[in-house]
Amino acid sequence: MAKRNNYLSFKELIDFHNIKKLYHFTDRDNLKSIIENGGLYSWADCETKGIQITKPGGGDLSKALDRRDNLQNYVRVSFTTEHPMMYVAMNDGRITNPVILEINPEVIYDSETKFADRNATRNGANVGGTFDDFKKIHFNSIKAKKHFDLDADEQPFFQAEILVKNFIPIDKILNIGNFGITIPTVNRKIQSKIPYTAQITRATPTAFIFLLDHSVSMQTTTTLMDEPMPMSEAVARIVNRQINELVLRCIKSNEVRHYFDISVIGYGQNSYSAWNGNLTGRDFVSPEELRDNPYKRIIVKEEKKTRKGLVVKEVEKVQWIEANHTGSWTHFHKAFEHARRLLESWMEKHHDQDCYPPTIIHITDGEYNGASKSEVQQKANELKSMFTNDGNVLLFNIHITPNDSNGLTFPRSKEELEDNRYAKDLFDLSSLLPLRYNEEICKIKSTDPSVRHSAMAVNADMSTLIKLMDIGTPTNISASK
Repeated sequence: MAKRNNYLSFKELIDFHNIKKLYHFTDRDNLKSIIENGGLYSWADCETKGIQITKPGGGDLSKALDRRDNLQNYVRVSFTTEHPMMYVAMNDGRITNPVILEINPEVIYDSETKFADRNATRNGANVGGTFDDFKKIHFNSIKAKKHFDLDADEQPFFQAEILVKNFIPIDKILNIGNFGITIPTVNRKIQSKIPYTAQITRATPTAFIFLLDHSVSMQTTTTLMDEPMPMSEAVARIVNRQINELVLRCIKSNEVRHYFDISVIGYGQNSYSAWNGNLTGRDFVSPEELRDNPYKRIIVKEEKKTRKGLVVKEVEKVQWIEANHTGSWTHFHKAFEHARRLLESWMEKHHDQDCYPPTIIHITDGEYNGASKSEVQQKANELKSMFTNDGNVLLFNIHITPNDSNGLTFPRSKEELEDNRYAKDLFDLSSLLPLRYNEEICKIKSTDPSVRHSAMAVNADMSTLIKLMDIGTPTNISASK
């Protein structure tokens, strides 16, 4: 990359606005190709060189607009990790597990780099390669967290772009070494790390968030182990059971190890911490805190394995949350927002570590309200776009019913959902699961082990919910750490 003569003028302005990094979003499945080819190429250069983009972020329309403006040979980078076009690509299904590549701002100094004060192909955009063009970027607007935080007339300038001619070399991608893929040298072939395989240790924990629908419809009667009760009570018992299982997995050598951070969020019209007793109001809680702060104990029926097979027995179980069905609304967006707030703090500590990514298990009996489909989708995408070195956050959406009514779990495509509009909405909100989940999925449905499934279910009864909870809380605990 040839440095422009007046690069110091650019550096002074960059330093003044404290710009330490630029950003480029892509899908995790593209990382291996980026490393193998030594960096990021424009889509047109990829076509010329025969480089196959596994999951392209741009569609046919964006390519046509690039050609119209003669920008097809430029790699676009931005000033934000919350680029609106990333969420558009997720909605369109072009990318499923986005990662944000951090780009050294020195690419600005290249003599062929251009600058756009908004999306470069948008009508009215100022695009050019001079210092005057660079100064036309609205630097106060690009510092906003999201474009929604800006006035409507200023929102387009949030998408200001740096357009790098042809290629960004791998040494300008600051975090390319953070994804577990070995950077090749002359004498060493690339070694790919399979995502979602990180060992869970005290140094590299993971997190679980349970989102529980507390709307009034959850008072509908169902059965759990042949015992009639409101669905809210059945869900509370099943979640308590799963939390207890997670705590037990952390007990090693008479100590409770901090392998997990666990949160339970209830929601109706608003969202809130669903812990009871000494943990009331808390967000993430450690396994040790859970062991030491039981809310109460109750007698429940559970299936137990015996020499004669499965039998139902009465056992005493610890409870940390209680049934609730007092909500007058079903505000998915409030629950998703709450989960994001928790994970933003968690990610500050663990984002660049080899941590198994957090898992969110959302249980509801009804359709969302209080927000549009696009608003709810945006909130879900914001969760799914968060990632650790090992993979993206996994969002499960489980729709439950009082009785077995032709439930469908882990669909491979929307076609399986036929004309069920609500199921298709849940499909769009849910994560695409890595293949490692297929072994457990095969225990409840026959499937092709090479095909990935969506992390969702519709019309699941209580016995199915128990199975889904077990599948949704995998752990790769290292016994020695």
